[in-house]
Amino acid sequence: MSWGTELWDQFDNLEKHTQWGIDILEKYIKFVKERTEIELSYAKQLRNLSKKYQPKKNSKEEEEYRYTACRAFLSTLNEMNDYAGQHEVVSENLASQILAGLARYVQELKQERKSHFHDGRKAQQHIETCWKQLESSKRRFERDCKEADRAQQYFEKMDADINVTKADVEKARQQAQIRHQMAEDSKADYSSNLQKFNHEQRDYYHTHIPNIFQKIQEMEEQRIVRLGESMKTYAEVDRQVIPIIGKCLDGIVKAAEGIDGKTDSQLVIEAYKSGFEPPGDIEFEDYTQPMKRTVSENSLSNSRADSKAEPKFGGKPKGKLWPFIKKNKLMSLLTSPHQPPPPPPASASPSAVPNGPQSPKQQKEPLSHRFNEFMTSKPKIHCFRSLKRGLSLKLGAAPEDFSNLPPEQRRKKLQQKVDELNKEMQKEMDQREAITKMKDVYLKNPQMGDPASLDHKLTEVIQNIDKLRLEAQKFEAWLAEVEGRLPARGEQRRQSGLYDAQPAPAVNNCAQARESSPDGSYTEEQSQESEVKVLATDFDDEFDDEEPLPAIGTCKALYTFDGQNEGTISVTEGETLYVIEEDKGDGWTRIRRNEDEEGYVPTSYVEVYLDKNAKGAKTYI
Repeated sequence: MSWGTELWDQFDNLEKHTQWGIDILEKYIKFVKERTEIELSYAKQLRNLSKKYQPKKNSKEEEEYRYTACRAFLSTLNEMNDYAGQHEVVSENLASQILAGLARYVQELKQERKSHFHDGRKAQQHIETCWKQLESSKRRFERDCKEADRAQQYFEKMDADINVTKADVEKARQQAQIRHQMAEDSKADYSSNLQKFNHEQRDYYHTHIPNIFQKIQEMEEQRIVRLGESMKTYAEVDRQVIPIIGKCLDGIVKAAEGIDGKTDSQLVIEAYKSGFEPPGDIEFEDYTQPMKRTVSENSLSNSRADSKAEPKFGGKPKGKLWPFIKKNKLMSLLTSPHQPPPPPPASASPSAVPNGPQSPKQQKEPLSHRFNEFMTSKPKIHCFRSLKRGLSLKLGAAPEDFSNLPPEQRRKKLQQKVDELNKEMQKEMDQREAITKMKDVYLKNPQMGDPASLDHKLTEVIQNIDKLRLEAQKFEAWLAEVEGRLPARGEQRRQSGLYDAQPAPAVNNCAQARESSPDGSYTEEQSQESEVKVLATDFDDEFDDEEPLPAIGTCKALYTFDGQNEGTISVTEGETLYVIEEDKGDGWTRIRRNEDEEGYVPTSYVEVYLDKNAKGAKTYI
């Protein structure tokens, strides 16, 4: 089956068909090119997506990625980045293995096609020229034959006419012979051109055109084969990256399988564990025996007057120093909220709260003011280091020894700081060793450098090592102190301020203890602990038999309050509770629930109804 024999007369159709084949090839090239652009765009979008969700350096997000779930997500982002790289590989391979080769091939194909059809047109022009020559010789032969025939007839006519001279007859005879000779020559020329045309025609239809069409057929078949190979390459390019993409997906699956809820739970414990022991049992408070209210709860003037009868701080008089205050109540008062209460919910307008609390910007009441309020007749115990540290915490400056953190968190921070200092010190020591070796080389080979030029650098490195060593020793001492105290965590501490009574060696000894604030931070100072321990020891016997504070009225919760800070109590909207201490101007009111639980709530969160016998019908909203 050959185009030369089967399609010998379809030159124009073959020309159109081959042009259509080139158009198909160019269309496929355009398709592959757009696919490469899509792959590049997709890879870029994937990389941007992965980069968008990567944790930022030196941020809180970076700390969150220690959890297994977050690490799995980070692995997914990294695998997606590699996944995007495979799409870039697909784009590059399509461009290099298909587009570049097909672009060159199309140009070569166009040139080859042009050459073949040029030869075909040239053969057509040649056969058409032979045909024209044949037609010309044929018309000339026909014309000469007709002229010879007329000349012969004229000669015969002249020869038969008796009136014509012999000369005229001879002239007519010669003219007839000439015409006959011309007809013979035209005949010979026509015969020659006919034979030539037939030969050229046979060559054209049986040799030239078949050869040209055969080359065009081969060219077209090669184009089709090349297109098929390009399609296979197109599939192979995708197939080559499938194993790597599979590895990326396997990495995501492996990371997902590595998610462990128990491990994350343990990390949460390590991150937020304070090191304190759980609170002890709540003491039973007996309300069955009524007790007359002899002193207003919002004023301690009478109690202060009674306290003046006590000559010494460490004595144990028979009279009660602070009426209505039990030992644990004292600690609750000392640790009552030191900051302004929160404003009421936004739904309530300021006009609806005429007797609301102080401004939220009100300064926190120092712990020493609490002692001044309850121990006017006793020597004041101050630890200025504690007050200074508390002031620095209020101003937002964290102490260098992380004493504002719970013990367990402080230990971790100190350990981390020690590790960082050791790493920096090791780097400096490596640098010192390198400088020392370089100096030895310079001493052995002076032409390589001046040994004295390294002395300044060596001295600077040694100074840095000494500074880092001193710094590390300082933090190691703090760490040893914390680790030495952590095993003896037998002191149970309630968030309401409950401490177990322990003897104190000295009242003015300022060792580290823990002070709690409503925002949940901690400062370690011994002055407060010493005071608490002294008070708990001195007045242990005085408050064991005290009756609970009597109720001076009732209140209704206007809003829900979550009492998460020390000394506070949670209330729900609409709940009715007992009032045992009025607002002293700091925005807090002390209440009791069900004769079992008491604490402070913001005055603006409750509507207070005082007993007429105590305070009259005054109401706070």
